[in-house]
Amino acid sequence: MEYLSTTTLANELEIKPADLFEKLKALDWIERKNDKWILTEQGKKQGGQMRTNPKFGEFIVWPDTISFEGVPSKSKLLNATTIGKHFNISSQRLNLILAELGWMQKDISGWQVTKFGAGLGGRQFEHETSGSNYVLWPENILKNKNLTAVFNEIPAAAEPHNPNSEGKAIPLTKPASDNFREKFPATLRTKDGHMVRSRAEVIIDNALYDYKLAHAYERKLPIEEELYSDFFIPTENVYIEFWGMEDDPKYSERKKAKLAIYAKYDFKLIELTDQDISNLDDYLPKKLLKYGIKVY
Repeated sequence: MEYLSTTTLANELEIKPADLFEKLKALDWIERKNDKWILTEQGKKQGGQMRTNPKFGEFIVWPDTISFEGVPSKSKLLNATTIGKHFNISSQRLNLILAELGWMQKDISGWQVTKFGAGLGGRQFEHETSGSNYVLWPENILKNKNLTAVFNEIPAAAEPHNPNSEGKAIPLTKPASDNFREKFPATLRTKDGHMVRSRAEVIIDNALYDYKLAHAYERKLPIEEELYSDFFIPTENVYIEFWGMEDDPKYSERKKAKLAIYAKYDFKLIELTDQDISNLDDYLPKKLLKYGIKVY
């Protein structure tokens, strides 16, 4: 939880600091003593705290989510637990989904908001006692098109267990039909049960399974454009594309368009070709290591 000084809170609420001090006094949350404002017992119950600055002395801070009757409140920020309850899933699963969407990523000190997530209003905070990072989200995130699509296409009742240690496949969204998919239907089964479209994709999928990497096949990218990756590794938000028909002019145009979108959103991308497939255990681990993924 973030704490704000009364003056900073007034600025964020777009009211005059003097008016906020008077409102807090009327609520009996603060009082004037020895020519300075101090907390009352009632103010402490509302989450107010006294802080000391070497230059400015003692001052009062408030939780950033606090609101008062008669004072416009800030836009409410939601944590993973609240958002998870809205979609009827656990906060742990919700965090994984937000990571898969590329809105935040796991680091050594907790969850870190990404550039993409910050653009959606995500705000990163540091826990007061543990020091770990966490992310809060604006209420409008509940209606975000890409987030709601996850739950429209993957029923909550089918929520999987965390597969990271087992290398199992993650449920994937159903791709929209296009000429490419109609021409090359997914008829080949991999070790983890995925149905893929080519022998090369069987080799890639089986390698990811053998490396014990949780992965999805044909995962929609979390963007407005209708684009699906060949494979997706959610733990590091890494996408994999296999380019297998580069002699085909239409395929080359499709490849060029996809690469432009990956570059536009600065997504992490591993590219594989027929040459890589012939020695995949030599090439793929090196490409994965580029993004901090070690496999053996």
